[in-house]
Amino acid sequence: MLISKELQDAMNAQIGSEFGASMQYLGIAAYFQQENLALLAKLFFEQAEEEKDHAMKFVHYVLDTMGELRIPVIREAKFEFSSAEEAVAAALTWEQEVTRQINNLMSIAQSQNDYLGCKFLDWFVEEQLEEINKMDQLLSVIRRAGEKNLLMVEAYLVHVGEGE
Repeated sequence: MLISKELQDAMNAQIGSEFGASMQYLGIAAYFQQENLALLAKLFFEQAEEEKDHAMKFVHYVLDTMGELRIPVIREAKFEFSSAEEAVAAALTWEQEVTRQINNLMSIAQSQNDYLGCKFLDWFVEEQLEEINKMDQLLSVIRRAGEKNLLMVEAYLVHVGEGE
């Protein structure tokens, strides 16, 4: 086995968190779709796919290192929000929690001199910076626009999309 039981168990828990994030982003996407905010819905449908992809990276890493795959129960996603601000704030809070989890995984790998694990986790460390910045900026734009001006947020997403 190329992975310790401790890191294997923590990564299995992370797989559950990543699939949970995917489900939560589907809930947020559904909220925005029902509010007829197509670009916000699209952004969160894409986020849901990205989180699923993250989970699968962990799945393959655990299996590639000859670990045992054990995916925990995924908690139920929230589908009802009182506002766009609440929905995006929930996404930001989720990303902050995932960042803490990734940092914990990195700490485990480092404490065990697991250089394969560290190299694998490096990508996630950088990814979390991007994810937190994306949600923090979106939340800031939503707060500035206000609930009555969410079409301006949609226009912002068009502008940001053109810059990519």
